[in-house]
Amino acid sequence: MTTDPLAPLLALADVAPAVEQARDRVDQAHRHRALRRQGGQVAAEVSLRSAVASAALEGRVHDREEVRAGTVTDPVLQGALRVAGALPGLSDLWSKAPRQVLARLHVLAARDVVTEEELGRPVADPVVAARLDSLAALVAGGTKVPPLVLAAVVHGELLNLRPFPGPSGVVARAAARLVLISTGFDPRGLVAVDVGHREREPEYVGAAGAFATGTPDGLRSWLRHYMSAVEVGADQITLIGDEILAAS
Repeated sequence: MTTDPLAPLLALADVAPAVEQARDRVDQAHRHRALRRQGGQVAAEVSLRSAVASAALEGRVHDREEVRAGTVTDPVLQGALRVAGALPGLSDLWSKAPRQVLARLHVLAARDVVTEEELGRPVADPVVAARLDSLAALVAGGTKVPPLVLAAVVHGELLNLRPFPGPSGVVARAAARLVLISTGFDPRGLVAVDVGHREREPEYVGAAGAFATGTPDGLRSWLRHYMSAVEVGADQITLIGDEILAAS
């Protein structure tokens, strides 16, 4: 029997309860009554807020209402919007061909930011290539840990590797959301995890650095942060749903 390489993460102090709490928060948010008839509106707003947050985490901070009005031309923000809009259509392919999907995400994220020759091409580093292969194997069924844990690992590893030039963080955050969508944990992509990362940005940066150390404490720090960000993302469903119901 092959040992699950990610299973030990659940034995780290406080991680399993944090995963359970985040899952419960998402389950509760998914029952919001606005999703019965206005789920499309909620999903569209989540997509917008996620893109704005992801661009901000790349240092491109923009007012959400200006983005909504279409007046922001910043290429990183535009790339984040393209990526957010593409996630539902990429979810079926993600577990079958993760390397292909990552390349596609980079093309969407980095257009007008890097050269045409760099789009969709990982950096030429054998260590990065090997670790991308290992990550792809996990996504393609190489682990049975809960989707939240796999998403956190995918996100943390891609942030650490920065396998693509330009806004690689946008790709990392999108890949993590794809894990949640493709596994059926968040099939409509309603959990705005990136908003949680943005709201807790100092913790996000520190925990990502801790993850990169590979130590048990570093991994625990990142996993705890990720679950907190998921809870914030779940709360966004409630906030957005309440706003839509109040306006209808």
